[in-house]
Amino acid sequence: MAWPLRYARDHLVHLAVVFVFAVYPGIYTLAVNSPLSAEFTALLPRIETLVVVLFFALFAMSFDFISGYTGYLSFGHAAFYGTGAYLVVLAANGKLPLLGPETPFMLLLVIAGVAAAVVALLIGSVSFRLSGVYFAMITLGFSQVLYVFIRDWDFVGSAPRNGVAVTGTTEGFRIGIPGVESLSVAIGQLTGDSIEGLFGFISLSATEVSFYAIGAVVLVCYLLLQRLVHSPFGRVLIAIRENEERARAIGYNTYVYKLSAFVMSGFFAGVAGALFAGFRRSVTPENGFYFLVAGDALLASILGGFGTLAGPLYGRLFDQGAREFLSKEGGGGGLLPYLRANLGEGTLSTELFNGVTVSEAIDTFLNGHAALFVGVLFVLFVLYVPNGVLGTLRMRYGGVLAKAIPRRVQQWWRS
Repeated sequence: MAWPLRYARDHLVHLAVVFVFAVYPGIYTLAVNSPLSAEFTALLPRIETLVVVLFFALFAMSFDFISGYTGYLSFGHAAFYGTGAYLVVLAANGKLPLLGPETPFMLLLVIAGVAAAVVALLIGSVSFRLSGVYFAMITLGFSQVLYVFIRDWDFVGSAPRNGVAVTGTTEGFRIGIPGVESLSVAIGQLTGDSIEGLFGFISLSATEVSFYAIGAVVLVCYLLLQRLVHSPFGRVLIAIRENEERARAIGYNTYVYKLSAFVMSGFFAGVAGALFAGFRRSVTPENGFYFLVAGDALLASILGGFGTLAGPLYGRLFDQGAREFLSKEGGGGGLLPYLRANLGEGTLSTELFNGVTVSEAIDTFLNGHAALFVGVLFVLFVLYVPNGVLGTLRMRYGGVLAKAIPRRVQQWWRS
């Protein structure tokens, strides 16, 4: 069997996931313009939401690469995400030596990853002398030091506490082949390229172009991470997670392996931060360096499945989709606006109990409480689905889904 067919057979699930993401914008457009427009608008996540899911999922994957495969929880992982994000914005504003607004964004992605990897090397060389909760706390401490530093550093902008935005240019950051205009597209909420008449009949909005461009970068990074996980290097990381003393006893320098994984993880976290800044064209200390950014990565990893690499993508999609569905009005659809628009004035004004109307009850329980419900779902996941979505499916099907499902399909076909 030729290698492309063999690869496709062995990665059937991956190809299916990529296909679903690829066709989702078209499905979403058809759905929200159908007779059930209100229902689909409330249920389906927006394309812009999926863009956020993609670049943050890469960050969560980098977190899972070190925390899920070595067992060392890096609570300070936001330091690398913020490093990549700030580097892109500062370079675009001409504040960094040798890097200016004319620097290709694809090169900035690599430089942001390298800068984050250097920070990871410095932090990891100290932190990995500890283990367990002490490792988690010292990485958190380093991250908070950087957070306070960047929040009060006047070099980044006139009001560093409020963050910094790209100034001086309205052109979006370009993803593609540097120097080849026809093979690169600009990304951004307001500055991205739109495409008309692709293949003669496909038209893409600026947000959809950003979705595909950022998705391509995330896919490449995921494949690189997956290759690392399935290499002999990745097997040693798993051995460290299962029994570090035994791995050390058979001759592995576990300190070097852990530090190397930490540096690689920092690189991809920096790339994720660069994608975030490239799309948003701004960054603040809170969404760059604050420790809760790493907390969101931990949440995505637990929901999707710790130590699964792809799990954080599904965990972040579930988290972000639930937040949007339960968001208050103005959050881009969701349950609350749908109920207000479709229940009718008579139903909304109906008294339920002690003078409380249906409308007031809806506002009380739904308006602005998305985080509360996501928290409840998180607790339920920890109690009843401790291995996360992907981890549970792997247990159910007896191994990695990319191999288990084709095997099951083959057995079913033969029977």
